[in-house]
Amino acid sequence: MTSILRIIGQRVALGALTLWIVSIIIFAGIQLLPGDIATEILGQSATPETVAAFRKSLGLDLPVHLRYLRWLGGILHGNFGTALASGRDIGELIAPRLFNTLFLALSAAIISVPLALLGGIVAAINRNTFIDRAINVVTLSSISFPEFFVAYILILIFAVHAGVLPSLSDVDSTTSFVDRLTAIALPALTLAVVVLAHMMRMTRTSIVNLLGNQYIETARLKGLSEWRVLVRHALPNAWGPIATVVVLNMAYLITGVVVVEVVFVYPGLGQLIVDSVQKRDIPVVQACSLIFAATYVLLNLTADVLSIVTNPRLMHPK
Repeated sequence: MTSILRIIGQRVALGALTLWIVSIIIFAGIQLLPGDIATEILGQSATPETVAAFRKSLGLDLPVHLRYLRWLGGILHGNFGTALASGRDIGELIAPRLFNTLFLALSAAIISVPLALLGGIVAAINRNTFIDRAINVVTLSSISFPEFFVAYILILIFAVHAGVLPSLSDVDSTTSFVDRLTAIALPALTLAVVVLAHMMRMTRTSIVNLLGNQYIETARLKGLSEWRVLVRHALPNAWGPIATVVVLNMAYLITGVVVVEVVFVYPGLGQLIVDSVQKRDIPVVQACSLIFAATYVLLNLTADVLSIVTNPRLMHPK
């Protein structure tokens, strides 16, 4: 237990260091954007005195390192600042958008994870058969298509021709749970199709690698059915890499929703960051980027810890 806690502590410290480096990159990248923020917001007709006063109110007259320390200190105290476009507190602006993104990612995971596990198990049991090859063709095809292409195909089928699902995912705080599920059906299905193939192929590969082991052959010689051998002997040893790839795809579902949210005009964090970039609302862009980075680092940390806990050999590297 002590070694596990030590390893988790090391991974947490490494994740915190990674996030700090990412925060520097985000801040520096925003500062290197062409043009002057104050002039962009006030317009070309603003007088130099007005621009200077506005820059001072935003803290843009301070050196870069002081602006970064002020921004980082505010975030550590839970203060993301104020949005330039609306004047609202960024935390209050982001909270409902973050909930919408998490709800969409969770819905896509509920669709994709069971299908990936089932498809991977079926492909592993029927390896080198027509079923296995058909599943491989489907998964490779879904990996090859970008998200926006899958989204437009689903819109064409289910919204335009069938007319059973809405093409725009318009939700707010007053939307009921059933209406919310209906509204996010197409974007959730799009994300599920995108991540399904990777998880399914990893599940198949992990199980196939285990089916050739001696203890699996011993279980078969005892007269156990193939499904019982798979469930009781193969799957428990395959959960490590499967859980890792599932968590990594969850990270993608949350941080990779920008394109899908823009296509379906879904009011999530991805749509917010795109709108903020168009409005040159720099504080909101920085906050959204850092939240995406923190989510990705946290889920990658979770995947790393899961791989170590489920495989004791990784606890004693040589």
